[in-house]
Amino acid sequence: MSRDRFQDIMRHLRFDDSSTRVERAKTDEFAAISGVWGSFVSNCISSYSPGPHIAVDAQLLPTKTRCRFLQYVASKPEKFGIKFWVACDAKSKYICNVLPCLGNDPSGPSGPSGPGGEDVVMRLMEPFLDKGRNVTTDSCFTSLSLAQRLLRRKTTILGAVDENHREIPQSAKQTDRKRLTTQVFSTTGAALTAYACTRRTSVHVLSSMHSVVHTENAPKRKPNTVALYSSTRCGADAMEQMLRNYSVRAATRRWPVAVFYYMIDMAALNAHALYEACTGRKERRADFLAELATELANPHVGEKKARKEQRLRQQPPTPEPGKRAMCQVKRCNSNRATVRCVGCYRYTCGKCRKETPWQCQDCE
Repeated sequence: MSRDRFQDIMRHLRFDDSSTRVERAKTDEFAAISGVWGSFVSNCISSYSPGPHIAVDAQLLPTKTRCRFLQYVASKPEKFGIKFWVACDAKSKYICNVLPCLGNDPSGPSGPSGPGGEDVVMRLMEPFLDKGRNVTTDSCFTSLSLAQRLLRRKTTILGAVDENHREIPQSAKQTDRKRLTTQVFSTTGAALTAYACTRRTSVHVLSSMHSVVHTENAPKRKPNTVALYSSTRCGADAMEQMLRNYSVRAATRRWPVAVFYYMIDMAALNAHALYEACTGRKERRADFLAELATELANPHVGEKKARKEQRLRQQPPTPEPGKRAMCQVKRCNSNRATVRCVGCYRYTCGKCRKETPWQCQDCE
């Protein structure tokens, strides 16, 4: 499309009724885009059945637009942005569910009615509970109470635990232990694995899906809980990297538009995962996105071409006497023309004219 058309669309781009936004914002901080956002999340949930492992993690949408729930995260490269809780399939990187972090908004997962990471995980996993799946969580979500709540819904957990967490027994907090050794602490429905990757660094993994913990026959002697956590946890990191590699984000001062860009990136990633799952073929994501953009633009390009052809047909076949028009075929050096093509009705000069063979009247 033309530059002016694109700028006009972006200038008037809105996602809700501005006359009722103030009233809706009293109970929903996401009111400016909540309607479109809810439809997008519903489509993500209903369009794909994830595998046995789902990874839950936090993501930061890089933006410095003015909004009440803008956050500063020092560990992220962009520092400022809107925070989202994301659940994705560990194998295909399909985004299954996503929730915005709205601070003290009562309707959000971090509101006064339900603070903490447990409610975030339960809300993200609600459509996928009672089906025997496993959820892989980061240390900010993992807890024994969450593992017990998920077990009651036929779902297991595999998550890292901080060494200074209050639920870790004192015997597992040793700062000096033999390298590449493993300790296992069990309780009702869960097991805690303490793996000393170095002499003073240990990794603690809480699992409710492993009844027996064994170490692999390798030089690092890594336990199976830690190995499975590493393989499933990287799914969320890979998904975030894929969103950053190919993005449609552009500069904007309105946070609903920034969230809309984020929705397009997630939709394109999910479309690629669905394409590979339905066709069984592997295709480079860059090639898929280029073809997807072409197919999405085809209706607009075809309509624009039809309007242009209609305007050409409405014009006279030849210019006014004594006037010449610019050649519209443009295979010449901007020559002047006085006649039109009988097929497309464009002005055509002698250099851009197609030579036809000589025929008699009987063969026409």
